[in-house]
Amino acid sequence: MTNIVSPVAGVTVSKAPARRDIGIKRRYAAERRFQAYGIAAIAFGLVFLFILLWTVISNGYTAFQQTAITLPIEFTEKTIDPDNKRATDPSVLVTANYPVLLRDAIVKQLGLNASSRPDVRDATAMLSKGAPIQLRDMVVADPSIIGKTVNVTVLADANIDSANKGQIDLKVDEKNRKVNDKQVGWMNQLKASGVLHKTFNTGLFVNGNSSRPEAAGLGVALIGSLYLMLIVLALALPIGVAASIYLEEFAPKNRLTDLIEVNINNLAAVPSIVYGLLGLSVFINFAGLPRSASLVGGLVLTLMTLPTIIIATRAALRAVPPSIRSAALGLGASKMQMVFHHVLPLAMPGILTGTIIGLAHALGETAPLLLIGMVAFVAQAPTTPLDPSTALPVQVYMWANEAERAFVERTSGAIIVLLLFLIVMNIGAILLRRRFERRW
Repeated sequence: MTNIVSPVAGVTVSKAPARRDIGIKRRYAAERRFQAYGIAAIAFGLVFLFILLWTVISNGYTAFQQTAITLPIEFTEKTIDPDNKRATDPSVLVTANYPVLLRDAIVKQLGLNASSRPDVRDATAMLSKGAPIQLRDMVVADPSIIGKTVNVTVLADANIDSANKGQIDLKVDEKNRKVNDKQVGWMNQLKASGVLHKTFNTGLFVNGNSSRPEAAGLGVALIGSLYLMLIVLALALPIGVAASIYLEEFAPKNRLTDLIEVNINNLAAVPSIVYGLLGLSVFINFAGLPRSASLVGGLVLTLMTLPTIIIATRAALRAVPPSIRSAALGLGASKMQMVFHHVLPLAMPGILTGTIIGLAHALGETAPLLLIGMVAFVAQAPTTPLDPSTALPVQVYMWANEAERAFVERTSGAIIVLLLFLIVMNIGAILLRRRFERRW
């Protein structure tokens, strides 16, 4: 310590307090810098999260609306059943020339000259190629409409839908876009008369996959994801909880159990594509289960989710105070009764939270499902877990690889649906934990 003699009063002053003040100021400054770094890191992450969500939502919200055209369709018997054979041969209703009905309706609605082939071709191209199938299904379901004129709402072609939503720059030369000037004029004409309008896109949730963007939907993917989650829940939850209870409450503490614990922790960090390779070699090549089936996907995701559920369940069991166990055993309960009547109910909030988080993780996985063939083009909804199917993240992957512009909004719309499912599952996990959690 250095002392200084004051020249005025001859008082000795120490430098130590001044040095301590400097040290305290430096520590406070370092703390403020650390807090600033933390706030900057959080702000940095929030900015990129906002950019991500803004990009997805701005590109995908239009997928929940679809451009439709309502036309008076004349179901003429001359076109559908000219020989009046439907009573003896119902197949004539399936093979009828329904595109002609649509062609005549759109030409009449626009007031075009039916002998002008280019105009007729361009006008007919404004309607979805799936519209004739819609008319066929109507006639097969109710043959009495033959000979009548019925107002039918059909989907517009994907290019007309994109132009109506402002996704195509109509100011560029028509040679550089898929909608020509005549079609733009007709679109505006139909829109002004109320024939062309936007409706809620129910097909996005009920239709299967399609090569036509306007008819493509998530119906098969939603059912496939539901089957996957049910299989994972039915297998991973009981197996994971049983394994956790044994390891935490009954298993002796030795090298074998230590090795098992280390391997469980390591399996939680294994890349998901490794589980896909395992499922391909074991469930498909060895066991002979069908490719693209929800059952195989559920088994693969079960293996991937088990370590997460086991780790979460063991943590929840450890969080129960030892006094609960001691009190139950002191009152004469067996070890089995102590675990299942006292410890497990108190650990259930943590177990449910870990299970839901594991299911949410499995719902967003793509790589293992690609390896077991769930990337197949499936148009019909699966009725059992053994039928070919796909899943939401795989559907996003397939649509992202499509070349047509209209699939961009479908891809972003599917991402929005997937994000909503994940958000709901995570919010559910938080609410369950807060609702049943007990503080000791």
